[in-house]
Amino acid sequence: MGAGRLYAAVAAGGFRRYATYRAATAAGVFTNTAFGLILVCTYLALWDVRPHLGGYDQAQAVTYVWLGQAFLAALAIGGGGVEDELMERIRTGDIAVDLYRPADLQLWWLSADAGRAMFQLLGRGVLPFVFGALLFPVALPSDPLTWAAFLGAVPLALLVGFGIRFLVALSAFWLLDGAGVVQMAWLAGYFCSGMLLPLNVFPGALGEVVRVLPWSSLLQAPADILLGHADPLDTYLFQGAWAVALLTAGRLVQSAATRRVVVQGG
Repeated sequence: MGAGRLYAAVAAGGFRRYATYRAATAAGVFTNTAFGLILVCTYLALWDVRPHLGGYDQAQAVTYVWLGQAFLAALAIGGGGVEDELMERIRTGDIAVDLYRPADLQLWWLSADAGRAMFQLLGRGVLPFVFGALLFPVALPSDPLTWAAFLGAVPLALLVGFGIRFLVALSAFWLLDGAGVVQMAWLAGYFCSGMLLPLNVFPGALGEVVRVLPWSSLLQAPADILLGHADPLDTYLFQGAWAVALLTAGRLVQSAATRRVVVQGG
């Protein structure tokens, strides 16, 4: 089997694996929809007081909320990606089996995460977005090129998200328990990706800082393309630069860990 076919099979396996959890998927759709409704009500009240906050009108703010709910599980912004399983395999020593496979460790887990993300986007993200679009006024582009540009930013967001979470998972090579690192990454992801509020509304230096951090590639960057607030090419370059930097850092950390660190239990 060629390398491309191998990683495609791993991605397909990740998709099928998450597709088997139908009850969990239904619960996730309900949860995302419920939280989306809460956030929309909050946003509408805020935008009533501050119209055009962050350069968005109310319809754009509502669209942003439902896009965030669609991306939450797909990009594992609040956790739930492959990093938990990878950290457990490092802790128990099962990672040794992964290292003996005739496959690249980083590409293997990236492929698995891509399959998981695709299912979560289709199975858990689309329905809340459609529900929100039917229930509230939203600002969706009519230009197919804008939709194409937006869809081009989604895989780059996945690469950046995986790059962050892969580094988090590799910390388990040195730590007895990576739960603390996971929690810090989860909090940073929620705050700095724009899940709580669009990064455009953050004031002064804080807003400038969070917009250049990698987490802004996950939600804020694709959202601004969809809402017509960003140039697609500049956004791709920003996301691509972070993806390359994070994946390169992950490969360097992986090399150092597998050379010098004794796996717990392994």
